[in-house]
Amino acid sequence: MRIRSARPDDAPAVVALKALVFPYLVRGVASTRKMIAEPPPEVGWAGFVAEVDTQVVGWVTAQRNGSTSTADFGDINLLHVHPEHRRRGIGTALLTTATGHLAPLGVRRMRAFAQPEALPFARRHGFEPSRELRFSALDLVPPPALPDPPPGVRLRPIAEMDPQLLYAADLASAIDEPGDVPVDAMSYQSWRYDVWENLGLDKAASTAAEVDGEVAAFSLVKRDGDRMWSDYTCSVPAYRGRGLARLAKTAALHRAAANGVRVAYTSNDEENAPMLAINARLGYRPVATEWSCLAELT
Repeated sequence: MRIRSARPDDAPAVVALKALVFPYLVRGVASTRKMIAEPPPEVGWAGFVAEVDTQVVGWVTAQRNGSTSTADFGDINLLHVHPEHRRRGIGTALLTTATGHLAPLGVRRMRAFAQPEALPFARRHGFEPSRELRFSALDLVPPPALPDPPPGVRLRPIAEMDPQLLYAADLASAIDEPGDVPVDAMSYQSWRYDVWENLGLDKAASTAAEVDGEVAAFSLVKRDGDRMWSDYTCSVPAYRGRGLARLAKTAALHRAAANGVRVAYTSNDEENAPMLAINARLGYRPVATEWSCLAELT
């Protein structure tokens, strides 16, 4: 077994491994290859694989969190090992490599995510569970019923829109999103990389609800084949309570289904009651849970 930095040509193996361990996540080969070849700006991103006899059997990424004003905070994402190669020290080796990458970036407090069965591993390495996340799925054959927009509301695919307007709406809506740290400091450059220029973003299906020329709500679709991920659905605080987030998400699901998507996935913090209620009304069913886990980097 060896741990090494990821290479762009690892993308197919990384995606296949992730689909095995996390069947409720959606990220395609093209966007994974780009992430490895052209890492996110500003945050010191790095990806690492574990190999056994040239087979990729583990994966992890590490970076500073560039979306929060909380100083010295970093993320270790998608640490996972092929089920047939567990309990051999591979997960520990990947975690050690990831934390070693974070230390020179000035990170002092870090977050990782763990499935319930991995919580003992997390605790052994100094991580304590913090927040529970719910992953849900929705069959889109047929999609949920789409109501007519109320007077004064226009539904538009984001392909027709100025990304600066979506970025501003994203910042405004994320300010009170539940989480371990506030989401209050994402730069436009990072937002363009993570959202607008993501190769999996379906700009024809992703939908915004516009009121008087302003973005009141939107729902983003990231797609891989006939599977999609509702990446972010939100409404700007001034327009909340009018059902616009649900309307935008329903329209996005309809557009995705019309273009061949058969199942939609999403995730929510268990304390995000408004979005959980929207998903329940749309017919989403829970399929998995994870925990965010926090630790000090000493």
